[in-house]
Amino acid sequence: MKPIYKLFWFLFLFLFLCGCVRKEVLDDISLIEGIGFDYTDRKTIVGTVLVPVYLPDQVPKNIIYTGESIIKKTILQEIQRKVADPIVTGSLEVVLFSRDLAEKEGILDLVDAFQRDPGVGTGLQLAVVDGEAKEFLKGEYGIRGNAIYISNLFEHNYKKENLPNSNLQLFLSDFYQEGKTPYIPEVKKTGKNQIEISGISLFKYGKMVEFIKPEKMFYFKLMVDKFSEGMHRVKVDKGDAAVRSIHSRHHFKLTKRNPLEVTIYIKTNGVINEFTGQALTPQTIQTVRKQFKKNIEQECHKLVQQFKEKNIDPIGIGHFVKSQTRNFDLKNWWENQYKDITVKVEAEVEITEAGVIE
Repeated sequence: MKPIYKLFWFLFLFLFLCGCVRKEVLDDISLIEGIGFDYTDRKTIVGTVLVPVYLPDQVPKNIIYTGESIIKKTILQEIQRKVADPIVTGSLEVVLFSRDLAEKEGILDLVDAFQRDPGVGTGLQLAVVDGEAKEFLKGEYGIRGNAIYISNLFEHNYKKENLPNSNLQLFLSDFYQEGKTPYIPEVKKTGKNQIEISGISLFKYGKMVEFIKPEKMFYFKLMVDKFSEGMHRVKVDKGDAAVRSIHSRHHFKLTKRNPLEVTIYIKTNGVINEFTGQALTPQTIQTVRKQFKKNIEQECHKLVQQFKEKNIDPIGIGHFVKSQTRNFDLKNWWENQYKDITVKVEAEVEITEAGVIE
């Protein structure tokens, strides 16, 4: 077949298939940007959807609709009876679960529904709410709508602060990964129109079983993610140092097999740009470096022990041991080996330069 005919048939098929794509007119649909789920005393699930209405030269108006059902996957059908236009999930930014629901009922079935929805992206943000998800969504946050504000809150904390990266894809990957347990951030409302990240929720079999406080998030991120632009305060006898522009990376090593021993190596480097003491001398910088190293090793080890007591493994030690072991027995790992394994943390800290002294 001549090239000109091939080109003709290609264009014909392209135009024909494009005509088969289902079209939606934006003015005739309700684009959901946020969904929240709460658990009731009646053992039903209350779903709350956030639909922004964009008006000329005005801040988006946040419209809330709710529905209640015993069967989780029919909640959107309940809500659809209250909305004039078809509900579409293609713009969904965040899904929130009340802590009560996460602890008592679990979130796995609800998360699975979004996994199977072709209109939902894998970068969908998941979070637990300290309180009711419905009340949380009712606030007025930012100038681009509540869902965008919440999503951006997570994004910049992933990139520059102490929150490890998390989304729908990563949650499901951790859940289905042998020898690892998933986690997502927790948020709470601190005022009528104010919210904050209040910690990290840890899950086992889809239910929330443990919680990491904000002051421990820095050390947790060192073991599960990497810093590209972090900040941490280090307290020494001569004053407090703010170590900024922190970069970090980590890796595991199986240092013994009988008995099992894993060492977590953490390498960090940063800049001291604030110090409350009298003088930031080379000796003081070394003191800060040594204290920072000690803090990392002690606090990370405490977190590991905390996870072992709850028989959860958000760090992925089991997954690492599995990758180094033939005929790995997952059941034996959770029942016997994990609680007895020795986990060491070795930190390498480098202070590259110093800046402002207060």
